[in-house]
Amino acid sequence: MTMRAKPGEVRVPQAEFTLRVNNTEYSLRVDARVTLLDALRDRLGLTGTKKGCDQGTCGACTVHVEGKRVLSCLMLAAQCDGREVTTIEGVGTEENLHPVQEAFLKHDGFQCGYCTPGQIMSALGLLSEGRAGTPEEIREYMSGNICRCGAYQNIVAAIREAAGDHDATL
Repeated sequence: MTMRAKPGEVRVPQAEFTLRVNNTEYSLRVDARVTLLDALRDRLGLTGTKKGCDQGTCGACTVHVEGKRVLSCLMLAAQCDGREVTTIEGVGTEENLHPVQEAFLKHDGFQCGYCTPGQIMSALGLLSEGRAGTPEEIREYMSGNICRCGAYQNIVAAIREAAGDHDATL
């Protein structure tokens, strides 16, 4: 696509596409450089996905695209055209929590709560990937998610319980 700008004018390429988020379709027309994170938060009002570092190092923006966990700050929204995106808002309900959410509550797997949506989305991914083995393996596969409050021990216990380890303790 060739775009000619008038002198002094800046043209921003636009992208039109359909996002399927939490089983709902949204038609978007945005700057082609908009990240999935910014489209979710700023265009769709789904603020459960957090903006932490905006560089792919903290994991606060973790969502699932076609069932795989991704860092939404590193993915362009247009890359998700027609693909299913799941955010924390699509996991359980207030009346019917997902077992991972229940385990996080039971084991106090959060402190300030800012990283919790990304932690839960990563935990769901880890569980679906079959990587919830030993506590060391869980720590390894959750290492992309930073908790500034240091609730790691509790997070591991919550994941172990959600994986069916009935000996999960703090």
